[in-house]
Amino acid sequence: MPDSAEAKLPGLNYALMTKQQRFAAFLIILGPETAATILRQLEVAELEAVTLEMSKLPFLTQDFQNEVLKEFSSLAVQATLGICGGMKFVNAALEKGVGAFRASDVMNKVSPTNNRPIIPALQNVLDVEPRALANLLKHEPAQAIALVVSYLAPDRASRVLAELPEAQRDSVVERMATLAPAPVETVERLANALNQKISNAKPSRPPSRTGGVLPAAAMLNAMDRETATNILNALEARNPDLTQSIRNKMFTFEDLAILDTPSLQKILREVDLRDLAMSLKSSSEKLKGRMLGSISKRAAETVNEEISFMGSVRGKDGDAAKQRIIEAMRKLETAGEIDLNEAREASKAALN
Repeated sequence: MPDSAEAKLPGLNYALMTKQQRFAAFLIILGPETAATILRQLEVAELEAVTLEMSKLPFLTQDFQNEVLKEFSSLAVQATLGICGGMKFVNAALEKGVGAFRASDVMNKVSPTNNRPIIPALQNVLDVEPRALANLLKHEPAQAIALVVSYLAPDRASRVLAELPEAQRDSVVERMATLAPAPVETVERLANALNQKISNAKPSRPPSRTGGVLPAAAMLNAMDRETATNILNALEARNPDLTQSIRNKMFTFEDLAILDTPSLQKILREVDLRDLAMSLKSSSEKLKGRMLGSISKRAAETVNEEISFMGSVRGKDGDAAKQRIIEAMRKLETAGEIDLNEAREASKAALN
C-alpha cells in the first residue's frame, strides 16, 4: 500500500484531490454528529458542494484516513477502521445538521448520476408521465410499485402515488419505508417486464432516490394534506411503529425554523415555557433566535433564565420536550391554523 500523498482511493489520488474533496473526506472521518455541527455553519452553496463531494467518496482506507488527518489535524490519530462515505452517511449528517426537509432538498439537488448502477430499461419506465406510470404499475405487487417509486424524486413520486387506487396507497408507502436495497438484476427484471407494456419508451432523467423512511416521508410531505393524512391513518392501523417513524421524519424540531412568525406564535401559545427551555437548550442558535423572537420580551427573558439555571438536560428529556412542541404544531396543522405546505415551498424557494 503506498504511503504519504500517494495513498489512493479507487480512481482517486489524495495528492490530486481538491481542498473541497479533502474537506468532504475529513467530515466523513469525523462522523455524523461532529460533521453535522460543521455543516450547520456552511452557506447553502457550500453545503450543497460539500454534500456532493461526500456522496462521491467510496470506502476510506486506513492509509487514506491518515493522510486526511495529517492535513487537518496536528493531533493526527491513527485510524483503525475503514469508513464508508456515500449517500447514507450524507443523509445522516445533513439530517442532524440542517433538518430533514432541508436535507431532502439538498440531497435531491446533488444526488450524482453515477451513485447507483445505470439501468437504461428502468430509466425508460421512470420517464413515463405520472398518471400513465400509475396506470402501468397499479396491477403490480405493492413491493414492485414501491421499488419503482423509490427511484423518483419526492414530488414526482407523490404524483404517481396520488394516481394509484386509494386502497393501494398505504401498502405502497409501507413497502417503500421498509424497502431494502435491491440487486441490480432484480431491478432489471422488473424494468424489462414493465417496458414490454410501454410502446414508446423515451430516455429519462437519472434516478435520484432510494427507499426508506426518509424518502417515504418526503413523498408524503409533497402530497396534499388530506391524502397524506388518509394514507398515514390507514398505515397506522396496520403498522403503528413504522407510521410513527415516518411522521417523525416528516417534520423535525429544527424544521420549526422554516415557519413564519405568526405560525410560530400560534404554536408557542400552546407550549409550556419549561418545555421550550428544555428544547432550546441543545438547539442551534438560529432556531433559538427564531423561537425566542416569536414570543414576548418578558417570556423570552424567562426562557433564557430557565436555560441558564437548568444545567445539563438528559437527551431523552430534551427529545420528549421537543416532541410535545411538535405535537402542538401538528394539532394546529390538523385544525387548519397553520400551513406547513406553504412554509415548505417558501423554504425551497429560499434555497434556490
